[in-house]
Amino acid sequence: MLSEEERKDVLAEIERFEDMRGACVEALKIVQRHRGFVSDEALRDIAPLLGMSVDELDGIATFYSFIFRKPVGRHMILVCDSVSCWVMGYEEILAHLKERLGIGFGETTGDGRFTLLPVSCIGSCHHAPALMVDGMLYGDLDIPKVDEILKSHT
Repeated sequence: MLSEEERKDVLAEIERFEDMRGACVEALKIVQRHRGFVSDEALRDIAPLLGMSVDELDGIATFYSFIFRKPVGRHMILVCDSVSCWVMGYEEILAHLKERLGIGFGETTGDGRFTLLPVSCIGSCHHAPALMVDGMLYGDLDIPKVDEILKSHT
């Protein structure tokens, strides 16, 4: 069940749109901000507020790569896999992250600290290879820099 605050925030967002269905992504992001991910239960609670079926809303939720449908780690590591990053050493950085964290893409460390996800481009080709942790951009990566980044997100 949506909390009172979640419901209030979703309804306020709906008011900003001519067609309430247009608020679906923002409504999902509101719940995710509160819970860390969007559960099946949350979809069932949000859908009627938007005049959508649960299946329609799930289709939206699973289309967007930054709507998380299962619990994720406290820190999100988004590794850019664009052509520029590939050319500049993406594979070495990714292999190191996987080894160091003991996880692959779409997985979360056992301690719930990190989730590792690919992203098609983070707009930092001039500083490739690059990644983001919790929205903070890091570029010109090498193995020691990656280790420093991980250490700083404890």
